[in-house]
Amino acid sequence: MAFAATYKVVLGSIAFAIFWVLAVFPAVPLLPIGRTAGSLLGAMLMVLFRVITPDEAYAAIDLPILGLLFGTMVVSVYLERADMFKYLGKLLSWKSKGAKDLICRICLVSAISSAFFTNDTSCVILTEFVLKIARQHNLPPHPFLLALASSANIGSSATPIGNPQNLVIAVQSKISFGNFLVGVLPAMLVGVSVNALILIIMYWRLLSVHKDEEDGTGEIVGEDDVSSHRFSPATMSHISASNSMDHVQSSPNNINGSLATHLDSLRNRVNSGDQLEIQRSPCGSIDSNDISSPTQFSEENESKTEHWKNKMWKLCVYLVTIGMLVALLMGLNMSWTAITASLALVVLDFKDARPCLEKVSYSLLLFFCGMFITVEGFNKTGIPSTLWNFMEPHANVDRVSGIAVLAAVILLLSNVASNVPTVLLLGGRVAASAAAISASEEKKAWLILAWVSTVAGNLSLLGSAANLIVCEQARRAPHLGYTLSFWNHLKFGVPSTLIVTAIGLTLIR
Repeated sequence: MAFAATYKVVLGSIAFAIFWVLAVFPAVPLLPIGRTAGSLLGAMLMVLFRVITPDEAYAAIDLPILGLLFGTMVVSVYLERADMFKYLGKLLSWKSKGAKDLICRICLVSAISSAFFTNDTSCVILTEFVLKIARQHNLPPHPFLLALASSANIGSSATPIGNPQNLVIAVQSKISFGNFLVGVLPAMLVGVSVNALILIIMYWRLLSVHKDEEDGTGEIVGEDDVSSHRFSPATMSHISASNSMDHVQSSPNNINGSLATHLDSLRNRVNSGDQLEIQRSPCGSIDSNDISSPTQFSEENESKTEHWKNKMWKLCVYLVTIGMLVALLMGLNMSWTAITASLALVVLDFKDARPCLEKVSYSLLLFFCGMFITVEGFNKTGIPSTLWNFMEPHANVDRVSGIAVLAAVILLLSNVASNVPTVLLLGGRVAASAAAISASEEKKAWLILAWVSTVAGNLSLLGSAANLIVCEQARRAPHLGYTLSFWNHLKFGVPSTLIVTAIGLTLIR
C-alpha cells in the first residue's frame, strides 16, 4: 500500500501521536485527561482531519471483541462473589513445604487462573494473599510478587480470554478456542516452569534462609484477609504519570502501564454491591435447663436455608463457568458464548444486577472503541504498510531467522507502543505474509504474535498492567505494604522475558 495524500499522512500521524502520548502518559501535564479520553480524542481527530470517513470509523469498531470482553468481565465479577479466588488463595499456603515450594505454587496458580480469568484479575485478587504468605514464612516478598506478576502474564497467553490482545487475535484470526489453547499451551506450561526455575536460581540464597519461629507461621490465609481486599476484576485503573515516576523511578512506556489513581475508592466501591455472606456462629451444647423459644428455632432454620441457598448459588456459578469453557472448547462463537454465560449468571442471581454490572469497566470498552478507530486511521495513512514492506522479507515465519526477527520487532513494539496496538498494527500484515506460504503458517504467525506480545509484558515493571497492579496493590496493602522497585523487576524481567520467549517460540504449534 502506497502512502495516502500528504495531508492525510501528516494529520493522521498527529492524531495517532496524540493518542499514543495520552495512552502511555495518561496524566501528561499539558492534557491530563486519561487514556480513555485520549483514545476517543484520537478517533475524533482521525474523522475531523478526514483521514477516514465517519462510516469507516464505525466499521472499524470490532463488536465481537467488545462483546467477548464484556462477557468475560461479568463472569469474573460473579466468580469473585462466589469466592473462587478465596479458595485459590487458600491453595497457595495449604500444606506448604517451604519457600521454593511456594514459588512454584504461586507460579502455577497465577498462570492457570490468568489463562481463564485474565491476568489483571488474578493479580488484583492474589497480591495480598502472596504478601501474607511471605510474612507468615518470614521471607522477603519481592520474589513472590515477581512470581505472581510474571506467571500471570505468561499464563494469560494460553487462551483467547487471558488478556485483551489475545481477544483481538482470536477474533481476527478466527482460530477456535480449542486450537488456540492447544497451540500455545505447551509453550505456556514450559514457560511457567522455566520462569519459576529462574526465580529460584536468582533468589536461591534468600529462599534458603530458615524462617524464624513465630506464632501463626504456616497458617492458612483467613477469611477476613480474603474479604478485606475484594476488588472488581473488571475495573480499569490509572496511575498518574507523576505517581509512576515516584514509585518505579521511570516514565511509563506501555499502554497497559497506566492504572487508576482511584484504587482505594474502587476497592471500597466493590463491596457496596456485593451481598454480604451470612456469618454463623457454631451451635454450642444446650443446657438441659435452657428452653429455646420458637423464634430461636425459626431463626436457626432460616439461617440453614440461607446457607444452603448460598451453597447452591455458588455451585451454579461454577457450573455455568465450566459450561462456558466447554462451549468455547467446542468452537462455539466466543462472543455470544461469553455473553450468554454472563446473562445466565445474572438470571440465576435472581436480584437486581445493577451492582454487579456497575463493576464492568465501561471506560475500558470505550477505550477499545477509540483505539480501533485511531489505529484504522493510522493504517489508512500507509505508514504501517510501508514499514512492514521493509521488514517482511526478513520476518518470514518459515525460517528460524525470520521468526527471530519477527519476535524482536513484536517485543520492541509491545514495550514502546503497547501490546494491543502492536497486535492491531501488525496482526493482519503478519498473517497475510504467512498465508502466502501456507494456511498452517498463517495460524502459527498469529500464535507467535499472541505469545511474544504477551510475554513481552514481563520485560519491565511498566510492561503490562498486571505488573503495575501487583506493585500498587503491594504498596497499599494494610500492614503488609511493600514497594517492588523498577530495578528489582528489571534485573529479573530482562533475562526471564528473553529466555521464556525463545523457548516458547520452539513449542508454538
